[in-house]
Amino acid sequence: MAYASLLSLTQTLEQILHDPDDQCQVLHQQEEQIGRCLLEKVRFFLSFLEDHSQNNIETIRCLEGRIRVAAYEAEDIIESQIDTSDQIVSDSRNHCERCVEFRRYNLAKKYEKLQKVIQELDSISEQVVNMKDRNDVEILPPRNPFPAGSSKFGSSNKSDMVGFDDELMQVKDQLTGPSSKLKIISIVGMGGIGKTTFARNVYDDPLIKYHFDTRAWTTISQEYNVQKMLTDLLDSTSNIENLAEKLYKYLKGKRYLIVLDDMWDTKAWDEVQWLFPDDSNGSRIILTTRIADVAVYAGSSSAIHHLSCLNPEKSWNLLHQTVFGEECCPCELEEIGKEIAKNCKGLPLALVVIGGLLYKGKRTPDYWMYVEQNVNSAVIGTDDQFMEILLLSYNHLPHHLRACFLYMAVFPEDYEIRKSKLTKLWVAEGFIKPDRSKSLEAVADKYVEDLLDRNMILAHERSYTGKIKICRIHDLMRDLCVRKAQEENFLHLYDRLVKSFPEVTYNQRRVSIHSNNYGHHLEDTYGSQVRSLLYYSEETSLPTSFLLLRVLDGLRISFSEFSVEIVELVNLRYIVLTILKISETCELPASISKLCNLQTLIIYSLGTVKLPSDIWKMPRLRHIWTSTCFLAYPSAAGNGEKIAVLENLQTLKGVIDFKFTKKVLQMMPNLKKLKIGFSHPGADLSSQFRHSCADLSSCINKFIHLRQLEDLNCTFTYRSGGKFIRTLMENFHLPPTLKRLTLAGCRLSWKSMAIIGSLPNLEVLNLKYFIYDGLVWEPTEGNFLQLKVLLLRQTDLEHLKADETNFPSLQHLTFIDCRKLVEIPSAIGDIPTLQVIELSECSESAVNSVKLIQEEQRDLGNDNLQIIIHDSDMLNIDYRDLTGYVSALFNF
Repeated sequence: MAYASLLSLTQTLEQILHDPDDQCQVLHQQEEQIGRCLLEKVRFFLSFLEDHSQNNIETIRCLEGRIRVAAYEAEDIIESQIDTSDQIVSDSRNHCERCVEFRRYNLAKKYEKLQKVIQELDSISEQVVNMKDRNDVEILPPRNPFPAGSSKFGSSNKSDMVGFDDELMQVKDQLTGPSSKLKIISIVGMGGIGKTTFARNVYDDPLIKYHFDTRAWTTISQEYNVQKMLTDLLDSTSNIENLAEKLYKYLKGKRYLIVLDDMWDTKAWDEVQWLFPDDSNGSRIILTTRIADVAVYAGSSSAIHHLSCLNPEKSWNLLHQTVFGEECCPCELEEIGKEIAKNCKGLPLALVVIGGLLYKGKRTPDYWMYVEQNVNSAVIGTDDQFMEILLLSYNHLPHHLRACFLYMAVFPEDYEIRKSKLTKLWVAEGFIKPDRSKSLEAVADKYVEDLLDRNMILAHERSYTGKIKICRIHDLMRDLCVRKAQEENFLHLYDRLVKSFPEVTYNQRRVSIHSNNYGHHLEDTYGSQVRSLLYYSEETSLPTSFLLLRVLDGLRISFSEFSVEIVELVNLRYIVLTILKISETCELPASISKLCNLQTLIIYSLGTVKLPSDIWKMPRLRHIWTSTCFLAYPSAAGNGEKIAVLENLQTLKGVIDFKFTKKVLQMMPNLKKLKIGFSHPGADLSSQFRHSCADLSSCINKFIHLRQLEDLNCTFTYRSGGKFIRTLMENFHLPPTLKRLTLAGCRLSWKSMAIIGSLPNLEVLNLKYFIYDGLVWEPTEGNFLQLKVLLLRQTDLEHLKADETNFPSLQHLTFIDCRKLVEIPSAIGDIPTLQVIELSECSESAVNSVKLIQEEQRDLGNDNLQIIIHDSDMLNIDYRDLTGYVSALFNF
């Protein structure tokens, strides 16, 4: 991970040498000289790793190891002395200024040690020059010959099966066949053979959807843990039997389809089988497993489908589709491609991963021959042959993607990884190379898409607008991640399969804990150089010696621990906390501003968190997310002090009852996402309440000054005075940059929708909880030109008068708990872009109207319009589908 360590060191040095704060003193000549010298050498090695290939892998690997060690040592020298106990600086300066000044002080103090690092880098540089003179390295071919932003059509966008057509037909016949008894159908095969993709194709088939009353999918995985399942369940219900009984009663009498994906143990089947009633109505269970005995034990001996490796012809078909899609393969590449496919030994995962490599590489015979030779040498007849094939895809990743890929190992097996979390972690780790034209998060988003294009990770869930929301990684690819991460000393993973800690590793940088049984030995096992500590377990602790932490994820603490322990971590960039045992409110200490490098602050709590005014003295903050919080106003600037500006703040979520004045909004000029709540306890129409409404109206209108705002979520929880809220909401102004708008709880006439409809970039509109006052909505023609998603929930709307001219770009239309809605106009079905109409808890006449729309569209030759109608008798179960409920129940 030489590249990642160099990139991180570059950002640290640039922060010291080019800090934008005008009040900071310039470096002394000697200090600046050594800093710039080190930065110049680091940039040289970054350029070398970016521009040169790895023909001589062993030589390059040795060099990378030395570069990584030198970069880590330099960063340790610079950061190790940034300790609050040494910050004896004038109290007139804020903590961030003290941190910067002290960085400079210690750069001089550690001059000799840094000189030794520079000498080591000079030695490595000399070796690199000699290698280039001997032609041991050569310029890499272009990584992506396609235009920027192009996206492939492989697993990142769809999951078509190639080579299993007969098996698919057999399973579909068994699912819809005449047998009325509950039937278990098992899909058995080795890892990477395509069991999950096979099951997903069956599960998503339109005829299968139509055949069953309800469907659900849950992933079990190897880490099945009954104790954790019970613990998680008790967070949402006091009695597991009650929750299980609710599921049983819901399934009772329905023809259902349940998919239990990736089952490893017969005990897991014992835990769940009793939840599925057999009413002799044709219900089915699909079970995927690598272990045939599990399938037999589950009682599916007459319906076991063994997926075998693809033959050479089918292998080539899959590889061809992955690389070229519907295009033709150039004649000069076809024979080489068939050899590559043959060498993948028929394993679909290997084929799509190598296909991703070919897709991103040059389409020349020389490059393809190079890949063919490497794939062929990887297949040596051992049990690890497929892992060696997958390793090729890692070895050919651009350097900037390698650390990002290996970072997937920090997450548990089958973990659903939110892209927003992943990219924030990458930014905090220093993996993202700055681009002046884009934010770091935008660059990180591109990295995610690049890994998807290469089939290194999987798209698990996309938003209605097609953007990736949740990704996952295949078990075998995760095994590769874990292996390489530990080989390269990138990460140590501790889970329940690890019987003991390794020998003391004082140079370990990242630790991820997946088990409660780590015995609180972190401090004894790892040295003080640990930069990242991530918890995916119930038990957590914060070792006092981990003072250089940048990432702290999943820590559970009592409120008193915050000021005592966490504020000492002045290098911290990313923190996710759960504060325990809070019933009302807690106020974070003013000393939080000591965390002058903090980028992401996420706090989960049972009560409301109070953020102090000192939060405005943390200019590197990029994201603030809380369950609910009160945000203090910034303190007035004193003599000689600059006005605080959160220049980098992009996300502010969970804030309630904050008065956004123009002056305050100018202090967060780059805010992109804002989630706020407004409430008032008043029960009368007093002057105080009227004044509050006037303030709120003024506040909302100030949002026009947020010139980068793309996502706005406003919730109103006033318990009286609805007419005042209605009045203020008829005269509001919103920034034209908005792409996503959520409004909940306010009262607004349907006529005022023209204000929202005129927003030129609006793509998603979510309106909830009696937000509008009126029975008829007739959209204005020429509005909502870019709207792709419209969701209405719990409104009094009775009639929607709209056609294809009102929402010309609409893709997804949803009505939830709109019980007074009479019908959906048939002309809505004529919108050419419309893909889905979804109804839940609506009137029977509304349901019938959408069914009629679907019939009319089919008569016109449009078979693409999907109608989703959810049952209304699921009580508190998530309205969208049963899958989330089952996953929560089993929590596999």
